[in-house]
Amino acid sequence: MMRPMWKGAVSFGLVYVPVKMYAATEKKNVKFNYLHDKCKTPIQNRRFCAHCDTEVANEEIVRGYEYEKGKYVIMKDEDFENLPSEGSKSINIVDFVDLADIDPIFYDKGYYLAPGEGGQKVYELLKRSMIETGKVAVAKVIIRNKESLAALRVADDVLSISTMFYFDEVRKPKAIPELEYTVDLHDNELKMAVNLINNLSSQFQPEKYTDEYRQQLMEVIQAKIAGEEVEMAPTAQTDKVIDLMSALKASIDLAKQERDNEKRPATTKKTSRTKKATAS
Repeated sequence: MMRPMWKGAVSFGLVYVPVKMYAATEKKNVKFNYLHDKCKTPIQNRRFCAHCDTEVANEEIVRGYEYEKGKYVIMKDEDFENLPSEGSKSINIVDFVDLADIDPIFYDKGYYLAPGEGGQKVYELLKRSMIETGKVAVAKVIIRNKESLAALRVADDVLSISTMFYFDEVRKPKAIPELEYTVDLHDNELKMAVNLINNLSSQFQPEKYTDEYRQQLMEVIQAKIAGEEVEMAPTAQTDKVIDLMSALKASIDLAKQERDNEKRPATTKKTSRTKKATAS
């Protein structure tokens, strides 16, 4: 069962919608511990002061902002008292916009919003009115002592909110020197590339995409635990392409072949990447 990580309200004009916030996503990375190779003991993370040559207790640690190299201004708890804090449990809607107007590069983390106690009616009112207008709400919210811009929308019949980067937090591509180039594209090359995109186009189905690297890594780990010999599937080799047009034509042919294969009835495939030990 999911547990709420935040309780507050959506400020919708003079209407307040009590909500509970749930994390909508989770990272599924394979985690490793760093060990001492000699004895296989986990390495400790220490809070150590190189100047005093000693470990530092938590109560001796203060927050400092480096305004010049090696120079810090110390911030105490009272310096934060008059600032918006985690106690400001409010999602303040400031604008309604079209979803297509928001560049995905601004999105950060996603959350679900469920109605809080006694808030079912106003929750449903906000949700249905947003569906009716087809709009997305731009809001401000404080999560873990950080104010974030956010996009509030309806997804799978649930109010969801995605925190966003502010405009000045998104780096400008003009700072990338490699983007200063000049090339000549032939009309046939462009037509072939458009043809390739059309052949690879389909409806977005998130369930069909899997983290193959993580799956293979876990197979290696499980094989090591079982003491089995690891045998990975060979990487598909691609033929060298003579020129861009040949690469485009070969890509189109491959895309058509893969699409035809998807239309055929599914067959049982051998997916195991580990060589099982057989009983003698």
